Amino acid sequence: MNQSFNVQGMTCGHCERAVTQAVKTLDPQATVNIDRATGKVDVDSSQPREAIAAAIAEEGYTVAP
Repeated sequence: MNQSFNVQGMTCGHCERAVTQAVKTLDPQATVNIDRATGKVDVDSSQPREAIAAAIAEEGYTVAP
Protein backbone atom coordinates (compact mmCIF):
# COMPACT_ATOMS: atom_id res chain seq x y z
CA MET A 1 0.00 0.00 0.00
CA ASN A 2 1.44 3.38 -1.01
CA GLN A 3 1.40 6.02 1.71
CA SER A 4 2.79 9.56 1.81
CA PHE A 5 4.09 11.36 4.86
CA ASN A 6 5.20 14.95 5.43
CA VAL A 7 8.30 14.69 7.59
CA GLN A 8 9.90 17.75 9.14
CA GLY A 9 13.50 17.97 10.26
CA MET A 10 15.30 16.05 7.49
CA THR A 11 18.32 18.16 6.53
CA CYS A 12 20.92 15.76 5.14
CA GLY A 13 21.66 12.34 3.72
CA HIS A 14 22.05 10.93 7.22
CA CYS A 15 18.49 12.00 7.97
CA GLU A 16 17.25 10.22 4.87
CA ARG A 17 19.09 7.04 5.83
CA ALA A 18 17.70 7.21 9.39
CA VAL A 19 14.11 7.53 8.14
CA THR A 20 14.62 4.77 5.57
CA GLN A 21 16.15 2.46 8.18
CA ALA A 22 13.32 3.16 10.63
CA VAL A 23 10.74 2.09 8.05
CA LYS A 24 12.75 -0.93 6.92
CA THR A 25 13.21 -2.10 10.51
CA LEU A 26 9.42 -2.20 10.74
CA ASP A 27 8.98 -3.74 7.26
CA PRO A 28 12.12 -5.04 5.51
CA GLN A 29 10.19 -5.34 2.23
CA ALA A 30 9.11 -1.68 2.23
CA THR A 31 10.10 0.71 -0.54
CA VAL A 32 10.98 4.22 0.67
CA ASN A 33 11.37 7.29 -1.55
CA ILE A 34 12.34 10.60 0.03
CA ASP A 35 12.29 14.13 -1.34
CA ARG A 36 14.27 15.97 1.34
CA ALA A 37 13.59 19.41 -0.19
CA THR A 38 9.83 19.06 0.29
CA GLY A 39 9.89 16.70 3.28
CA LYS A 40 7.81 14.16 1.40
CA VAL A 41 8.34 10.50 2.22
CA ASP A 42 6.55 7.93 0.09
CA VAL A 43 6.38 4.44 1.55
CA ASP A 44 5.09 1.28 -0.11
CA SER A 45 4.43 -1.07 2.79
CA SER A 46 1.81 -3.40 4.19
CA GLN A 47 2.27 -1.89 7.66
CA PRO A 48 -0.38 0.48 9.06
CA ARG A 49 0.15 4.21 8.58
CA GLU A 50 0.28 4.82 12.34
CA ALA A 51 3.08 2.28 12.82
CA ILE A 52 5.20 3.82 10.06
CA ALA A 53 4.64 7.34 11.41
CA ALA A 54 5.60 6.16 14.91
CA ALA A 55 8.80 4.53 13.62
CA ILE A 56 9.81 7.77 11.88
CA ALA A 57 8.94 9.84 14.96
CA GLU A 58 11.09 7.57 17.15
CA GLU A 59 14.07 8.68 15.06
CA GLY A 60 13.39 12.27 16.17
CA TYR A 61 11.49 13.62 13.16
CA THR A 62 8.07 15.25 13.16
CA VAL A 63 5.43 13.59 11.01
CA ALA A 64 2.84 16.22 10.07
CA PRO A 65 -0.79 15.09 9.94
